Amino acid sequence: MRTHLVAPAAVSQTTPQVIALTGCWTARGLGERERDLLLQLADRPAPLTVDASGIEALDTAGAWVLHALLSGPRGDGSGLPMQGLPAEFGGLLESVRAHAVAQAHVPVTAVAAAPSGLESAGRAVVSMVEQFLAMLSFIGESAQALVNWLLHPSRIRWRAVLFNLRSAGFDALPIVGLLSFLLGVVVAYQGADQLRQYGANIFVADLVGLSMLREFAPLITAIIVAGRSGSAYAAQIGTMAVTEEIDAMRTLGLAPQELLVLPKVLALVIALPLLTVFADVMGILGGMMMAKTQLDVGFGEFLDRLVKAVSITSYLVGIGKAPVFAAIIVMVGCFQGFRTHGGADSVGRQTTRSVVQSIFLVIVADALFSVAFSLLDL
Repeated sequence: MRTHLVAPAAVSQTTPQVIALTGCWTARGLGERERDLLLQLADRPAPLTVDASGIEALDTAGAWVLHALLSGPRGDGSGLPMQGLPAEFGGLLESVRAHAVAQAHVPVTAVAAAPSGLESAGRAVVSMVEQFLAMLSFIGESAQALVNWLLHPSRIRWRAVLFNLRSAGFDALPIVGLLSFLLGVVVAYQGADQLRQYGANIFVADLVGLSMLREFAPLITAIIVAGRSGSAYAAQIGTMAVTEEIDAMRTLGLAPQELLVLPKVLALVIALPLLTVFADVMGILGGMMMAKTQLDVGFGEFLDRLVKAVSITSYLVGIGKAPVFAAIIVMVGCFQGFRTHGGADSVGRQTTRSVVQSIFLVIVADALFSVAFSLLDL
């Protein structure tokens, strides 16, 4: 088999005023010599004339380099005169030159100025309104799926409910118990000095019992679950959205809310009140131990006073908050997961938003509960 040799593109000076171009001015003929050719021409003293009669072949790559050689400092192709270019190459060079001139006259897009403070605030408000409306739409779709569940109980995915009950409830017992115990210790320890000054050591049971059962136990449990399980919900659904699994569900006629949202809602609505009861017990235990060591209040005395200080209403008030907190955590986590798009960066961003918004809304809901119970004298 015979190999066809390609003469490389070259620039040579035949006379002091004439530069000769020879060889194949193609991608293969140029190779990696484009920069060297441009530097050779730049080193030549003006005035010069380019003799292109020695060009054997020309393609688009060679035409671009040839245009750069002829452009001169103005970049419009009029820097150096050229003669002798074979007629079959003239049309290609003219096309490249016209395109280069057109590109040079394209207006440069101005860099957008940084938005003012008022504009940034307006955009933030619009984004919040848009997200609020999207959240309402998501809640409506989930409510519709719940109605379908109630009308067709056979569609309830009990295995998914039990799995989420274990992962969000049973697996959270150690961290909830430890933090609740330490919180009870802190509450009793902070009140010990003040109660000792007035000889009211026994009232540590009132302090620990009411604070833990009404406020701290349901709130700390909801915050722990929001950071632990709410983030997991957002990451799981967000990953499914990125990998287009949710789109595949809709294509197959499956409702993502029934498969992904409702089992989590049902599981956490059951699990969070039970975790709150466990947090109550551990918080009271921590307060009892601190009362024994700091105030010499025995366990029996503490429990006797606790029964008198804490009514069943106060206990049920704390337990009643838990299902509402559970619904907030699940809906926010799943909603942010469904809003994921793009890649891994979006998954992380939406997961962070789910945790922040869940904790914020849980605290707001707790504050509203406190105001409502105060007005109702509960």
